[in-house]
Amino acid sequence: GSSPVAPDEEEMTTSIITTTTITTTTQSPVSCQLNLTGPEGYIQAPPTSSSAPHATSDCSYTVTVYMGYGVEVQVRSEGSEGNAVLANETILTRGLVVRSHSNQISVRLHSQKPRPGSILLRYQAFVLSCVFPRRPAYGDVSVSGLHSGGEAFFSCLTGYRLQGAGVLTCTNASTPYWSGEEPRCLASCGGTMGNVTVGRIVSPGFPGNYSNNLTCSWLLEAPQGQKLHVHFEKVALAEDDDRLLIRNGNSLDAAALYDSYEVEYLPNEGLLSTSRFLFIELTTDASGTSTGFAIRYQAFAAGHCYQPFVKYGNLTSSDATWALGAVVEFACDPGYTLEQGSVSMECVDPDNPQWNETEPACRAVCSGEITDSAGVVLSPNWPEAYDKGQDCIWGIHVEEDKRIMLDIQVLNIGKNDVVTFYDGDDLTAKVLGQYGGSKARFKLYTSTADVTIQFQSDPATNVYGYGNGFVVHFFEVPRNDTCPELPEISNGWKSTSHPELVQGTVVTYQCYPGYQVVGSELLMCQWDLTWSGDLPSCERVVSCPDPGPLENGRRVLSGPHFNAGSTVQYICNKGFTLSGNSLLTCFNRGASGPRWNQKLPRCLPETFEPCGHPGTPTYGVPSSTKLHFQAGETLLYSCLPDHELLGEPVLRCIPGHPSQWSGLPPVCKGEELQPVEVNNTPASSPVV
Repeated sequence: GSSPVAPDEEEMTTSIITTTTITTTTQSPVSCQLNLTGPEGYIQAPPTSSSAPHATSDCSYTVTVYMGYGVEVQVRSEGSEGNAVLANETILTRGLVVRSHSNQISVRLHSQKPRPGSILLRYQAFVLSCVFPRRPAYGDVSVSGLHSGGEAFFSCLTGYRLQGAGVLTCTNASTPYWSGEEPRCLASCGGTMGNVTVGRIVSPGFPGNYSNNLTCSWLLEAPQGQKLHVHFEKVALAEDDDRLLIRNGNSLDAAALYDSYEVEYLPNEGLLSTSRFLFIELTTDASGTSTGFAIRYQAFAAGHCYQPFVKYGNLTSSDATWALGAVVEFACDPGYTLEQGSVSMECVDPDNPQWNETEPACRAVCSGEITDSAGVVLSPNWPEAYDKGQDCIWGIHVEEDKRIMLDIQVLNIGKNDVVTFYDGDDLTAKVLGQYGGSKARFKLYTSTADVTIQFQSDPATNVYGYGNGFVVHFFEVPRNDTCPELPEISNGWKSTSHPELVQGTVVTYQCYPGYQVVGSELLMCQWDLTWSGDLPSCERVVSCPDPGPLENGRRVLSGPHFNAGSTVQYICNKGFTLSGNSLLTCFNRGASGPRWNQKLPRCLPETFEPCGHPGTPTYGVPSSTKLHFQAGETLLYSCLPDHELLGEPVLRCIPGHPSQWSGLPPVCKGEELQPVEVNNTPASSPVV
């Protein structure tokens, strides 16, 4: 049953079961009051009473146990009071469990129904405890106990500081609670750290964005006689006046080992101090913000190399003190690929101990071919954001007699980005699934020994922040991918698309002449190894199949059924002509059953003869000189300068058999000019 917890202590200690009222003739109530103190027992409410068979009931029970314990009440039978509503708004049903927040609980039953059904409750004590405290983001919590006197210990990841109490105590045995609020882990804006060994510094807000107008300074001080080394995990500053400086000393005047203004690429080998101090400063302006930085520092003694580090990887060493001659070998976490530096390096040079190679980088890369029996495929740069405009392909291959299970644990990509899973070794294989945006954890199974994963990110959209991408775990699994054998059917036969009934196999059922398939003629073996439908059957054909409607036309039926002798008349809509036979007749062909005598006709658009060019009038100009014009086309006429157009300037080709122009071409008439006298000399008349 369910275990609802009462809203508060006051409600629990007064009445957990609300008054149950069933309206009947009012009778004198029988009062039953009882105080119980045992660690467990039963309550029957109301008790069986033969002295007042017609009386109503008003019963109250109080159960009290030792301090530090609570009371759990379970409904064993609800009698005729079933479906009553309790004080905590749950329904009184068999199996219901209610727990108190203190060492006492009260139960009251009030019924106006004569001789109400009896309710049987079982109660027992349980040890009260504090709830498990929440783990702070970028931190951790451990507890010594959840009962009174137990403590919760909070800590933060390197680079973060605890805001709030580091230890909380479970207090008050009667109603246990933690002595304070759970603390938070925040990145500090500066500070002095003395006698450091190994640690981490992150910008405020990391891995989220830092704030504007910051000036944060950190001073690292190694133990006497030691030096410091810094590894860069991440540096992402806004392209404004935000700046990260690392100085080789303990003040602003010390020389800069790293200046984000001056350096385009991060030094993969990190930075070395020449003294026991490093001064780190972050300044941000009033506009623009970004992720900031995360750096890891190590102090190391004379005669030793600094402690190596590889992000998203691990290392093994012949000497945990990193003394001269120590050899280190690197490996990446599953899903990451070793890039840049070397897979191994040695601490050399007695005069100035240093590593003879640069530490490698482990990165989630775009594309790859994988033949391991288990592993991980990560989106490029995971857990950081992938780049826009990427097209990545991974191929996973296992033994031929095995299959692959894909456990997609994280899928959180842009809505315009897409990841596709193909059930085979290339992009022509069947698609197992294609996804964009966000989706809760799910699994896919292949029907072959290969799977191809393709990821395409939108070229026009950037994705920001940690945790955007995908995490796919894969495992080689035994072949168990066949559906149960399907039987033959009477008056028909079956055929399969694959010799083995593996996932995706299609079985097709067909019937002998004179019989037709009833049900689905295609059954597919699904991913859960069940068939997609029920077994069909073959039944004798007694009518023709519906020939269907006619596009751009209509039909007239001779009757409601397509039995032998029935007809279907097809008629085309206006503007369309019939191609084929307009009348279909259903006739019986003996053993093969009824069939239509003709194929379904078609309605084709009506065609018209074109109009010929009507000619060009003298001094006229037509808009086109082509010889033929289709029905509905127009021809526009105009005249040469100083000529007047008489008639219709636009002619239209009117559809018909034959098609005709809407009129005759117009006429172009020249304008008559009047004589003009100049110096009393008669002007000659122009020639038109």
